[in-house]
Amino acid sequence: MKVSVQHCRAACLLLAWAVVAGAGAASASGYTPQVLVDELEAFPHALSIARKQNVVRDHEIGLGPIQKSMGAWVFRDSVRMDGELQRLTWQIVDGFTSREVLQRLEQSLSAQEQATRLFACDGRACGSGSQWANRVFGQRLLYGRADDQSYRVYAVQSAEAAYRVLLYSGARSSDRQYLHLDILTVTPEIDEGPL
Repeated sequence: MKVSVQHCRAACLLLAWAVVAGAGAASASGYTPQVLVDELEAFPHALSIARKQNVVRDHEIGLGPIQKSMGAWVFRDSVRMDGELQRLTWQIVDGFTSREVLQRLEQSLSAQEQATRLFACDGRACGSGSQWANRVFGQRLLYGRADDQSYRVYAVQSAEAAYRVLLYSGARSSDRQYLHLDILTVTPEIDEGPL
């Protein structure tokens, strides 16, 4: 009985994503990460709980786990970029896990030839879940069990712009699953010449 329920749930998830992906399919040259937002908005098991958009300067993107070094929490590796940052958080409901939704979004990104994965980690290999939730994303709801976190960073280059896409999933409990998405539309660098 348990196996058939899992198969039914997996089939429903795949069917829902297939419908969404078919409706939101974009040509290779016209792909933007907004497709991911559209997929999540159309996914009936994702409830939008927070969204914010603002212009950022020297925004730090983690390309390694977050760890304590000389008393301060820092990324093992990171890059700073300027641009317009869109931050969105969803609660994943109805028995679906945030990790399986993250994996589906990652499959969608990986299928795009202009998307390149820059970093990925799962569980304790990502570092402190509390620091990811509060310091990095400013969304305390994301803090959960260290074993149940996942983080991905992608670079996406479309004909119109360059993007950095960050995906983070966290689980506080089996029925409190959260997924966070950051999309940074990168401001092109301008050569300002010598100082």
